[in-house]
Amino acid sequence: MDGDLLLGRARELWVEAAGAAVAFPAPGEVDVVVSPGSQLCPPGWAGVVLLGGAGIATAPDAREAELLAGAVRKSAPAGEPVAADRLLEALAVVDVLGPASLLYLDRAAFLPHEGAAVVEEVACDGAEMAVLLDRVGAADADESGLSDVTSPVFVVRAGAGVVAAAGYQVWPRSVAQHGVLVAPGSRGRGLARTVASAAVAHALDAGLLPQWRARPEPSKRVALALGFREAGFQVSIRLGEGKPAAGIP
Repeated sequence: MDGDLLLGRARELWVEAAGAAVAFPAPGEVDVVVSPGSQLCPPGWAGVVLLGGAGIATAPDAREAELLAGAVRKSAPAGEPVAADRLLEALAVVDVLGPASLLYLDRAAFLPHEGAAVVEEVACDGAEMAVLLDRVGAADADESGLSDVTSPVFVVRAGAGVVAAAGYQVWPRSVAQHGVLVAPGSRGRGLARTVASAAVAHALDAGLLPQWRARPEPSKRVALALGFREAGFQVSIRLGEGKPAAGIP
């Protein structure tokens, strides 16, 4: 699959998630619409997805859509791609989720990783997964997304316990949203690549489009090592009542 087809499939997912009539415009532009039911962001928030230099954005009401459209214009002068940091600076932000890099992969670009550790396949709702998620703490567990996977989970054990796990959740448009988690004492040994490689191979064999959302840099490095291509970012914004920040140069 070439880059244009990969990008097109990814964009179809996010257009559907927007929950309103929206389309990715020309590079350097963002289509902003009102969509209270948008899945680009939590309810009541604004959401932005940029792929291939063009973006779509949803807001819960007309006031926030106007604020968001104005911030987009300030953060992308002269038709340049929107930068997440500049966009946030142009808004009165109460809270933010992200930005998260969005990365995608096709079979031709896949770089499988087979480490020395033995990978096993277990059920996504097994007791061992609950133990691992509890062990790493709420923040890392939430970031991994492993509590939401619908695929089998691919794990590496040390002793009697699971120390690394990866899987994916099937999203609309045949997208596989991947997650990986390694116990704190077992990081830095390549286990994330090992288990993630097995999960990605499983998704590709099922005809799915692997997607990787990465906020922490180590997560992004794992994806890139497996052949994922960075296409853009997603950010969710909860806006305050104030006016946007003073103009960005």
